[in-house]
Amino acid sequence: MTKRMGARVGLSTLAGLACAVGTAPVIAQDGPGRGYSQVPPGAYSVVAEVRAKPGKENELRTATLPLIALVRSDPKNLVYFLQEDRASPGHFIFYEVFANQADFEAHNEMAYVKDWFAKLPELADGGVQVMRMEVLAKPQ
Repeated sequence: MTKRMGARVGLSTLAGLACAVGTAPVIAQDGPGRGYSQVPPGAYSVVAEVRAKPGKENELRTATLPLIALVRSDPKNLVYFLQEDRASPGHFIFYEVFANQADFEAHNEMAYVKDWFAKLPELADGGVQVMRMEVLAKPQ
């Protein structure tokens, strides 16, 4: 897994990216600018991508889709989007937000996460690229 550190992004950027590829942000269902209060300033955010090996796009998709319900059911997970590039099937982008790094690390210790990672050598080209982010808040 390749990790890139030090980048920062606001939650509105994550929601904007989600909208740009056709997925409505589930955290803003109660109107513009509302619903974001569940995400504290300084929250631990991860933007990750994985690309399927040639010919393994459907297998990686099948292995990855169950993560949506599993991660969203985790009470420590605040935001989770799984998206696939429309122009490049098998290229997946994950947006995850947790209150802090400890919650994210606990998430990575879950059996279903470990099981998914165990499938990647066969299905993914180059593993997972991860950017660890901090959700920024507008100064008061």
